[in-house]
Amino acid sequence: MTEHILIGLVSIIALGIIAQWLAWRLKLPAILLLLVFGIVAGPIAGLLEPDAIFGDLLGPFVSLSVAVILFEGGLSLRLSELKEIGGVVMKLISIGILVTWVLAAVFAYLLLNLSLQLSVLFGAILIVTGPTVIIPLLRQVRPAGAVGSVLKWEGIINDPIGAMMSVLVFEIILAGGMSYHGHNALLSILNTLAFGSFFGLLGAGFIYIMLKRHLIPDFLQNPVSLMVVVVVFALSNMMQEESGLLAVTLMGIALANQKTVRVKHIVEFKENLRVLLISALFIMLASRLKLYDLSHVNWSSLAFLGALIFIVRPTSIFISTIGSRLNMKERLFLSWMAPRGIVAAAISSIFALRLVDAGYTDANLLIPYTFIVIIGTVTIYGLSANWVAVKLNVAKPVPRGILILGAHDWARNIACRLHKEGFKILVADSNWANISKARQENLDTYYGNILSEYAIDDIDLDGIGHLMAMTPNDEVNSLAVIRFADLFGTSEVYQLAPINKSRRNEREVPEYLSGRILFDPELNYEKITSILEEGGTLETSSITEEYTMKDLKNELGESATPLFIIKPTHEVKIFSVDHPPVPAAGDKIVSLVPNQEAKEGSEVTDELKSGKDS
Repeated sequence: MTEHILIGLVSIIALGIIAQWLAWRLKLPAILLLLVFGIVAGPIAGLLEPDAIFGDLLGPFVSLSVAVILFEGGLSLRLSELKEIGGVVMKLISIGILVTWVLAAVFAYLLLNLSLQLSVLFGAILIVTGPTVIIPLLRQVRPAGAVGSVLKWEGIINDPIGAMMSVLVFEIILAGGMSYHGHNALLSILNTLAFGSFFGLLGAGFIYIMLKRHLIPDFLQNPVSLMVVVVVFALSNMMQEESGLLAVTLMGIALANQKTVRVKHIVEFKENLRVLLISALFIMLASRLKLYDLSHVNWSSLAFLGALIFIVRPTSIFISTIGSRLNMKERLFLSWMAPRGIVAAAISSIFALRLVDAGYTDANLLIPYTFIVIIGTVTIYGLSANWVAVKLNVAKPVPRGILILGAHDWARNIACRLHKEGFKILVADSNWANISKARQENLDTYYGNILSEYAIDDIDLDGIGHLMAMTPNDEVNSLAVIRFADLFGTSEVYQLAPINKSRRNEREVPEYLSGRILFDPELNYEKITSILEEGGTLETSSITEEYTMKDLKNELGESATPLFIIKPTHEVKIFSVDHPPVPAAGDKIVSLVPNQEAKEGSEVTDELKSGKDS
């Protein structure tokens, strides 16, 4: 029995992470593959049985996981964003929620043959969108302007509100409808707001004071913050059911918007934990489905799904955005982004079981219908969101541009060569003379210290996806790649090789504190400068079926060093010491070619020096 549980736990984690990796490789929505893996492992193959593995612990584990995910979502919300989008967000989480609730309930009653009570409950459950699906899709689509912030705020705030409204309807159903008076419902809402706000701000205040007074060592800061999240969630729920989600969301928002305590390491930890939890949750909840549940995919359920996508969501958005600054294209994109996620699945599962025990046998239908909505919305929105964003012109450009640190002569030469090929290039330097020359060459520039606290906020990085640190200072290069690895990823930050092999032991930055080494291990700042001062040039060559890389080497000489590949698909591949790109027919290659005469003269000098030494 123990071995069976162990295999089940390992399978959940392994399947979840494999699905995430495949989604990254195939550029598909991760949630979609997680659902597919879960359904295959559960109802189809019968390999996973979460109820047998977790037993009574399944519900509490799901609840705590959702709490951590919402806390992490709260950490991503900045109150400064509300100056521009506050009015729209407030309407979406009030008017928009009401419209969604009413219309979803009406269509559930008409199309799914649910009773009026269950239709109203199902409408409340479908209020939620949630960060479990919104944030991964936003990361994939990268909408421009205020649209991304609106969706992020709506998705994160909707979860606790939707959960609260679902609980109210659930309690009304159990209380027999009319016997549950209106003032009780109002009291329940006020209690949720009061206890959620109190415990959320209390938890944020506790972490703030402990960090401010240095009462927690660095190695315990993440574990302590996780402990406070689950304690706050549990205490708030004990005082008022489902107020815990509001508490942890407010806790995250409060911590993210204070200015005196550094919480970046907590944010990074929670982001990593969120990926693991989302992976496990979707695998578990999808594998809990039964083959019988899949039989509910029929014309009625598909018509309901279509009504949600083409009627309910657009109506909610267009009513909520009346009088806003959002243009028509932005409203259309908001109308095409309302996937349901883990919170809807968890709430429907919990309420269905309790209602069945209370004698509402049709409540079992809530689970398959909820999963049909989740799978349908994630599939449709996830596969089409990029295309829709591009067609509506609300997507940021694909980040193929390069941030070049260093605006000295040959760095500008490289920047101009790539700029002429149509790539977005941004050159940064703290030397005004270098920046002035770069501007005269029509390059976009940033004048200042790239390592300063506010540099990332000041720089427009839209369309930028790579960093090449090419200053004469190895330490500055290394600090820059460490700083920008969070934005671009460790695979897209590059720096020059150490300055001089003979001084390597004294001056070389440790490998784990450096980026990918550019071009060649011998091609450092001094070497490149020397080659170009001696008449070396940058040459652009085209590779064809007839003219291969071998032919290029023969023409330019063995001493030529390839720097970049420019693909026909308008991508730039940077040569690095580890895993250099492989050229193919149709590619252009930019190479650094030494002056042959200077090279031969250097070799003669080296021979004379060698003879004198001997």
